[in-house]
Amino acid sequence: MTGSAGRLGAESLAAALDGAPEGFCLFEADWTIAYVNPAGARLLEHAPEQLVGHSIWVALPELGGTIFHSFLLHARTVGGQVTWQGYYAPTGRWLTATAVVDGEHLQLWFRDASEGVAERPPGGGAVDRVDRDEAVDRDRLRFLAEVSETMISTLDTGESTRMLAELMVPRLCDWAFVSVFGDEGQRDQMVWVHRDVARHPDVVTYLEERVTGTGDDSAMAEAFYTGEPVKLATIPPELIEPSLPTEAGRAAWQRLDVTSLTIIPLRARGETFGGIALMNTGSRPPHSEMELAVATEAARRGALALDNARLFGRQLKVAETLQHSLLTPPPQPDDLEIAVRYRPAATNMHVGGDWYDAFQEPDGATLLVIGDVVGHNVDAAAAMGQIRSILRGIAYDRPDSPARILARVDRVMTGLHVPSMATALVARIEQIPEQERLGLRTLRWSSAGHLPPMRLRADGGVDVFDRPAETLLGAENAEQRTDHEAPLDPGDTVVFYTDGLVEHGRRGIDEGIVRLTGALTGLRAETAGELCDELLERVITGGRTDDDIAILAVRCHPST
Repeated sequence: MTGSAGRLGAESLAAALDGAPEGFCLFEADWTIAYVNPAGARLLEHAPEQLVGHSIWVALPELGGTIFHSFLLHARTVGGQVTWQGYYAPTGRWLTATAVVDGEHLQLWFRDASEGVAERPPGGGAVDRVDRDEAVDRDRLRFLAEVSETMISTLDTGESTRMLAELMVPRLCDWAFVSVFGDEGQRDQMVWVHRDVARHPDVVTYLEERVTGTGDDSAMAEAFYTGEPVKLATIPPELIEPSLPTEAGRAAWQRLDVTSLTIIPLRARGETFGGIALMNTGSRPPHSEMELAVATEAARRGALALDNARLFGRQLKVAETLQHSLLTPPPQPDDLEIAVRYRPAATNMHVGGDWYDAFQEPDGATLLVIGDVVGHNVDAAAAMGQIRSILRGIAYDRPDSPARILARVDRVMTGLHVPSMATALVARIEQIPEQERLGLRTLRWSSAGHLPPMRLRADGGVDVFDRPAETLLGAENAEQRTDHEAPLDPGDTVVFYTDGLVEHGRRGIDEGIVRLTGALTGLRAETAGELCDELLERVITGGRTDDDIAILAVRCHPST
């Protein structure tokens, strides 16, 4: 007891608590158990030394997920005295507990309330009540488990917000709305759910006619800034009337018949980023302490999942911004039409290592690049940006053949120790004066382990420019790069692509190229962009992609 009393700092008080018939625990701000008396340790079925000085969640792992757990979390947020009575399954006891916040500490008094219910009297009685309480506790646990399971099923912020509102109605209220705020304090999401479909038009009218900033949102503001629930057992008319200047708004509010409400802040990782309003209507009474405890725990679980969705959304926005800054629109040289498409894999945060590039070189030739960094997600996108910039700078600085460009990129990546590898295909569309008079061009390309380009002829036939594969960019002991060339006639369209297009549906590369050739054969499209869209529609079924896809298509028009 000496260590426990020392934590309290008053031996006489510790001696009195040691002899108390009720259990007593004192928790520090981080939920460390500062003190537990002998009666409390017996009720929890642990020795005092197993509890004092340890986090409650470590010392009592069986507490997690119980209604007693929810009660303690709720008591910390309320600040005043809160009482709970229910069945505590880990020890098989029916407990009555009272908790109160004292500065940074939480005091908990609890006792065994199971006396007199061990035997069932004739016709039922106390044991029936315990059975009912056990059933109620199990039902609450099932509800909280449902909140957790449902909320982790998506990382879409809008969908998460809607799910949280739907989970609350009608279990904990008749009408709920969830508000989520952005970094600058602006409202990003607001979703409402009402149990009565007939009242939906009234909710819409109320929200449309309501004037914000008139005082009716003071409860939400208080919950937001204090981080604690705010309960209004009654709703004074003077709180609502200033926000409803129109007769339509006032009539809708009256029909909604809101009689009490509770607002619970949405907090995660030390930040309050929104709130959920639980509205009771008609004869439904104000929320009880236990309902408030359950709602607080449900909001805590929902807030963590919702915050994960918010963080994912932020990362996704950053990654998409990076991707879009690199995948710039292509130029449109005279008598050439260039179209590009990028479709990320469904599981890769909308970013990946596939890229395309197109620009005109100082000598007038059009340079086309398509590539794929080994790997996926943001790391691959970052590596892609580095390799793309190296290749773009080298190619523009000194116009050269595709093979020499790739060889120079190899040397730079090796010398700078770029720790990535990538497939890449560099192509130049060239036209000497003799060709220009006839509308002819030459396609010259070199491939670093990339898939072969395809040509869709004006008559609908397809040629696959298949050549022996060469080593990837960044590979050790890169081989000598080789140029290849093919003539292009007016009306020809050359298509470059990444492996996500041919391997869709978990096909092998050879099988996928055959399938892609068939999809491209006979494809009629007014523009190169329409051709890309039609090709994607023919190859990609179900709308979801297994891997990132990049397509670059160049159509040759007759010289004007």
